[in-house]
Amino acid sequence: MQNYHPPEYKKLQFNCIHCGVYSSQSWQNFYCWNRLHAGYSIHKPLEFCVCEHCKKWSYWYDGRMIVPSVALVPPAHTDMPLECVADYNEARGIVDLSSRAASALLRLALQKLMIALGENGKNINENIGNLVEKGLPVEVRQALDFCRIVDNNAVHPGEIEINDTPEIAYNLFNIINFIIEDRISRPMHIQSLFVQLPESVKKAVEKRDGLDT
Repeated sequence: MQNYHPPEYKKLQFNCIHCGVYSSQSWQNFYCWNRLHAGYSIHKPLEFCVCEHCKKWSYWYDGRMIVPSVALVPPAHTDMPLECVADYNEARGIVDLSSRAASALLRLALQKLMIALGENGKNINENIGNLVEKGLPVEVRQALDFCRIVDNNAVHPGEIEINDTPEIAYNLFNIINFIIEDRISRPMHIQSLFVQLPESVKKAVEKRDGLDT
């Protein structure tokens, strides 16, 4: 998965909030008619930014994007299982309004992701432990522990932890996408490379690894 560069005030390149492409951005001011001076003047707090790729606008007020109102967090991974996407996107749409509600939705998405990865989805702590044994970096478990997802005090998916902070919610977006990259996208990419090998090479590899029946 490519690095995500969220929209940032006055930055000349970032991932467009509309098309998602990492593209050049053009910043412009709004002008308003000043009847007192009978001329146009810059409306300084209000600006707009045009994506050079899709040509769509985002509107900024006093250095903060106000339209679209989608939070500046990574979009759902392109390989995210469909059953997780709706919860992820809903969390993305409300995280700036309620980080606790967003965290609850992300926990639910994580539970569904565990099922999609072959785990039972009943105990995220155990599920993540199983994935670590299968090769998932142990740092992911440590990060989820920090977010109170896998420790004994973590709430169940779909429930709200009253002490959730925006930082925890924002971290969860990245963690979920990382798990998908590590457990789904990377193996798919490696498999796509393997199937392109000549049959003689594939048979030699399978024989070496004891897979030739």
